[in-house]
Amino acid sequence: MKAKLTRNAPLLLGGLALLAPWLISPYELNLLSRFLAMSILAIGLVLLWGEAGILSLGQGVFFGLGGYALAMNLKLVTLAPGELPDFMTWSGRETLPWWWYPFGNSFIAVLGVILVPGIFAALFSWLVFRRRVGGVYFALITQASALCFATLLISQQPLTGGFNGLTDFQTFFGFDLAAAGTIRALNWFTWLLVVAAFTSVRWLLASRFGKLLRATRDGENRIRFLGYDPAPYKVVAFTVSAILAGIAGALFTLHSGVISPALVGVVPSIEMVIWVAIGGRQSLWGAIAGTLLVNFARDKISSEFPDFWLYALGLSLCSCRDILAERHCRIDVRRMDAVKPSEAACDTARSVSAETGRLNDASQLSHFGRAAAAFGGRWCHRGFRRVQGAECVQSNP
Repeated sequence: MKAKLTRNAPLLLGGLALLAPWLISPYELNLLSRFLAMSILAIGLVLLWGEAGILSLGQGVFFGLGGYALAMNLKLVTLAPGELPDFMTWSGRETLPWWWYPFGNSFIAVLGVILVPGIFAALFSWLVFRRRVGGVYFALITQASALCFATLLISQQPLTGGFNGLTDFQTFFGFDLAAAGTIRALNWFTWLLVVAAFTSVRWLLASRFGKLLRATRDGENRIRFLGYDPAPYKVVAFTVSAILAGIAGALFTLHSGVISPALVGVVPSIEMVIWVAIGGRQSLWGAIAGTLLVNFARDKISSEFPDFWLYALGLSLCSCRDILAERHCRIDVRRMDAVKPSEAACDTARSVSAETGRLNDASQLSHFGRAAAAFGGRWCHRGFRRVQGAECVQSNP
């Protein structure tokens, strides 16, 4: 029954997506579209945090880069030649900044939604990962980048709109953004991009790249001893996650009609991680469900009890952490008890362990050789737990 439900889930979601404009109110449809756009960012966080083990507290930066790249085009396409956006006129600026000009073309702006976050993320991650920066240090660096980005946007009022950001969008590729038909089409297009992001990341994780990415997460030094450089895999994961965040930011801008520093700073970036944590950081479905659940709950709870939302969010996060931790512990124990070693695997482990001990006693191994031999001799492959001396310790059937 469960397998049948899983197989039919895409068809069910597709039917709901097609009928959503007629099943819910326009306000709820707008909320659904915004939150679906955010779920694309959450899918990228599953790749980055759940599978690569890289916690980023600065995804709001790439969300903002994608949003501002499209918002600049939305501000420019409705202006007459030589006319400036309203906030620039209010700030006393007389000329359009040179880096605004390319975004006057809608196709270049859409391309910029992908390229600007992607290039920035690739350069940033290459500089960081090649120096083997990771863990809490990387998380703090990304958090600082979110703070710097938000501060920069606020301080440059004549160029970026300041604290108010960019708003008052009217058309996109000639379509009226306020028209009912355009709203329905954008909702379906958002569903389509969610499915595309889900399918692409799922395919990526099932490939050889995904296996090496998980191996890097579980034992980066072991991967180096086996001859792989973990840095390129981390860079690709971070870049793909940033591109998905940029696409999410652009879609959110279309649905909400605004992009501002309040959506890209430290607090929004941390909330993005919470969506994935509640849904399950290694589950693509969970990332989508967590994003929708948290944001719909935020809309409902903050409307009725404005001061209670942060307490509710913290309580739900702590509850999910405790429940999931207990559940994963039970699953791990069950998996270990279900291990059934093969005789051939045990023979291989015994021979590797014996050879390792002989070479170590004879001092014939270099430091690298000792580490590599220990990696192969101490931990057996799937089918048995550990080699102690020359004996393979088998699990109970």
